[in-house]
Amino acid sequence: MSNWYAISNAAAISSPTVLIYPQRIEQNLQRMIAMAGHVDRLRPHVKTHKLPQVIALKRAAGIHKFKVSTIAEAEMTAAAGGEDILLAYQPVEPNIRRLVALMRRFPRTRFATLVDDARNLAAISQVAVDENVVIALYVDLNVGMNRTGIAPGDAAPLYRALCQSPGVQAAGLHAYDGHLHLPDPEALARATEQTFASVWQLRDQLRAESLPVPCTVASGTPTFALLAQHADVEVGAGTTVLWDFGQAQVCPEHNFLNAAVLLTRVISKPTPDRLCLDLGHKAVASEMPQPRVRVFGLEDAVAVTHSEEHLVLQTPRAAQYQVGDVVYGIPRHICPTMALHSDVWAVRDGVAAESWPVVGRTRRITI
Repeated sequence: MSNWYAISNAAAISSPTVLIYPQRIEQNLQRMIAMAGHVDRLRPHVKTHKLPQVIALKRAAGIHKFKVSTIAEAEMTAAAGGEDILLAYQPVEPNIRRLVALMRRFPRTRFATLVDDARNLAAISQVAVDENVVIALYVDLNVGMNRTGIAPGDAAPLYRALCQSPGVQAAGLHAYDGHLHLPDPEALARATEQTFASVWQLRDQLRAESLPVPCTVASGTPTFALLAQHADVEVGAGTTVLWDFGQAQVCPEHNFLNAAVLLTRVISKPTPDRLCLDLGHKAVASEMPQPRVRVFGLEDAVAVTHSEEHLVLQTPRAAQYQVGDVVYGIPRHICPTMALHSDVWAVRDGVAAESWPVVGRTRRITI
C-alpha cells in the first residue's frame, strides 16, 4: 500500500524518531543472501543499525559473520550471539588491550581486526604476547578510498612480517572500496575489476610464497554482488539492511526495501509557503548535501535552512499542513542517522510496538 510506513499510534510517539520495520529487514536479509550467492559469503556491517535485535534477525537468517567499526559495536554484537566478528578499524594504543578484554569476555566468539602499519603490528604483537592470546589480523589495503590501508603493491612486506610475528595470526586481506559507486552497472563492474586486479595479484603472490591468505574481506554496498563472485571473498554490505534513498540512487537495481523511516512533525509555519520540522542536524545525518531527507508527500519541497533542531522546507503545499501534523521521510544516509538516536521504534502491523535502545551508538558499553 502507498502509506506502508504510517503508524496508527503516532499520537503516542515523540518526534523526531526512527521507525524500524523488522519484516522488511527480514526480506532485505534474504535478498542479501541471494545476491551474495551463499550466507557464508556475507559479513554485513553492523554500523548501519547498531541494534542487537537486528543481529538476532541476521542470526535467524543464518548469517554468522559480522563487521563492526568500534569496540562497543563488537561488544554489542558478541553479546547478541555473534560468532565471528571483524573489527574493521585498526586498534591503536588502549584499544588494543580493549580488544583483548573483549576476547576474554566472549571466548566463544572469534574476533579479528586490521593492521596497516609495521609499528602498530609490533605493538599488537607485543600486547598479544603479554596477554597470552592470539589476535587474528587482516592487512588493510588502500584500493582508492585513500582513508586507511596500504597500497596492494606495497603490502607484501607487512604481510610477511605479520606471518612471522608472535601472538598474531594472518587472517587475510581487507579492502574497502567505498569510492566505487557508479550508477551504471557495466561501468561499475569494469571499475571494480580494475580496482581489485592488484588485490588478486597480491593474494596470488603471497600464496605462491606459501603464506596463508585464508580470506579477503571486501566491498561496499554497490559492489558486494560483484565481489561475491570471486573465490575466497567475503562481502560486507551494510546499508542493505535498512536502505536509504542515497544508496537507492547509486544502485537502483538492488531493489532493497526501505526498513527505516524518520517520523517528524510540523512545529511551525513561519510563512505561508514554509514548514518547519523538528528534524535538525541532531536527528538526521547532515554530512550529505540537501535534500538530506525525502519527505513523503513533500518530495518537491526545498530545504531552506537546516540547523541543530530545525529543518525549514519551502513548498506550495504548506497550506495543507497544520502545526503538530506528523510527516514521514527517508534519510539520504541511514548509517549516521541511526547514530544520532538513543532509541528507535520497531513497527509491527502498523503499530510502533516496542522501543529499541540503539546500543551500539555509544563509544563504550562496558569494555
